[in-house]
Amino acid sequence: MLIDSYGRKLDYLRVSITDRCNLRCFYCMPKQGVEWKPHNEILSFEEILRLVRIMTGLGIKKVKVTGGEPLLRRGAGVFLKNLKEIEGMENVTLTTNGLLLGAYLEYAQFTDSLPDCINISLNALDSGRYKRITLDEEADPKTIPALIDRLSDKGISVKINCVPVRGYNEEEIPAIAALAKDKNIAVRFIELMPLGSVLSCRPVPGNETAAIIEKKFGRLSLYSGVAGNGPAVYYSLSGFKGTIGFINPITQCFCDSCNRLRLTCDGFLKLCLSGDPGIKLKQPLRNGASDSELANAVSEAVSEKPQFHSFSETYRETKAHRGGMSKIGG
Repeated sequence: MLIDSYGRKLDYLRVSITDRCNLRCFYCMPKQGVEWKPHNEILSFEEILRLVRIMTGLGIKKVKVTGGEPLLRRGAGVFLKNLKEIEGMENVTLTTNGLLLGAYLEYAQFTDSLPDCINISLNALDSGRYKRITLDEEADPKTIPALIDRLSDKGISVKINCVPVRGYNEEEIPAIAALAKDKNIAVRFIELMPLGSVLSCRPVPGNETAAIIEKKFGRLSLYSGVAGNGPAVYYSLSGFKGTIGFINPITQCFCDSCNRLRLTCDGFLKLCLSGDPGIKLKQPLRNGASDSELANAVSEAVSEKPQFHSFSETYRETKAHRGGMSKIGG
């Protein structure tokens, strides 16, 4: 069992399998773009699977596969299938922008390589706003609702992730929330985190997003069921089949219950999204380290996981931020 120095049990691993993406979302990537990592610097699928098996032996039970855009990497479907077959693995999730999802589903139906859950990043349904956010004139979000139906028909859990940014997509919040009206899915709104190229952008606080939704659809009621593995807080709306979730790292610090680690595509085990603490696993992996040596390195690194992220000093006032969302709707 992986337990850090603050007593937090770590059982959730985010695994990036590529740094490449087919979109250029302004809040994610600088205008000048980024230099992609050479292929030999990226962990092979066999190397990733070995590390995941080792960490599953240490207590990791849930894995979320991310990128960049993970479906850009050839062989991603087989990799997902192999992940699900690891002994002790309880849940495998894929996060995608959805643009390659249709082709992936055609492939996956013949290979049994579908994950347990698929998270789709969707920040606008209006084509004009979508293109303004993604900086891609060809991209179109209109296919996403039909893909949701296809996934539901296959018994795959679906979550929609939206990042509201002031001046870009506040008007989209009701339309995106409405996807959960007739579909049994979770629509989550995530506060913009001050990382990289977004420092000049203005986030929309979770409570403001909730107020917009309540004005359109009525009172949000705290959801009583089991709805996820991470920090999202879920709500029900009258007449909705699905749920509405909020992930608020800015206004509601949830560091005291953090259960996750992150493995980058080049083999760095990152202990916290906001900082540099972690350990490079690629070199020992490629230099012949044994499974036990790698396991010991991971266990020792976990003890350095920070108590709080470093986005703002106010986040250290964890308890002061607790309970804000539970007061939605009175």
